[in-house]
Amino acid sequence: MKTRTILKCARQIGFRFSSVLIFLLLWEMCARLGLLVNPLFLPPFSKVMAALIAMARSGVLWKHAAISLQRSLLGFALGMLFSVPFGLCIGWFKRFGGFLNPLLQTFRNMPTLALLPVFVMFFGIGEFSKVMVIFWGVLWSVLLNTIAGVHSVDPQMIKASRVMGTGSVRLFASVILPASLPFIFTGMRISATTSILILIAAEMIGASKGLGYALFFYQSNMKIPEMFAYIIVMAVIGVALNFALEVMERHSFRWRESAKAE
Repeated sequence: MKTRTILKCARQIGFRFSSVLIFLLLWEMCARLGLLVNPLFLPPFSKVMAALIAMARSGVLWKHAAISLQRSLLGFALGMLFSVPFGLCIGWFKRFGGFLNPLLQTFRNMPTLALLPVFVMFFGIGEFSKVMVIFWGVLWSVLLNTIAGVHSVDPQMIKASRVMGTGSVRLFASVILPASLPFIFTGMRISATTSILILIAAEMIGASKGLGYALFFYQSNMKIPEMFAYIIVMAVIGVALNFALEVMERHSFRWRESAKAE
């Protein structure tokens, strides 16, 4: 029985990743044979992996990745600490939300990277300006999804809770917040990937360390295998963050599955 379960899991994993394997095989074959692309600009995947392993062994890859992750996670955490409570307040106090909505819609449509010079002027060229760019970029998805989550709560449920004598604090903790969590997690998953993308672009514009800087450096020096190696690392980080948030989301909503089973 145990062996059958392991084989079933292996088949499921193999099926899920088969498209990735086919893509990598096509990449290797086209680059080796010179089909469709110039091997100078798209080296075989095996050469990219060799460059990736060499940079990992030298420690250069880990140094740049650690710096970028530190910046990204700090900006993401600050965005979460601000946007979730603020979004809950805006969603709950509808007149306050209606008053702020035009301003929020204006700010959210400003291109984040276009504001990078503004952040540099205010916060300098150090780490804080990069963290604030990430903060600004991840803020809006979580904020707007949190507001939408509060608005999605069934008014009848709120009325029933009030009739039963539930206080405002308990109502918020037992009704509003749980109902908003799926929307908050959706915003978190969008923002986690966004934080990586914004950081990479910011590091390419103005940084001396980090994945974005390394990507721009190798591209400028025509070290194409190394450049693609960093692109793969960025993709893996994005997938890993999204997977971690999916696991957190499933774990957080186990109570729903238990309730359905009952």
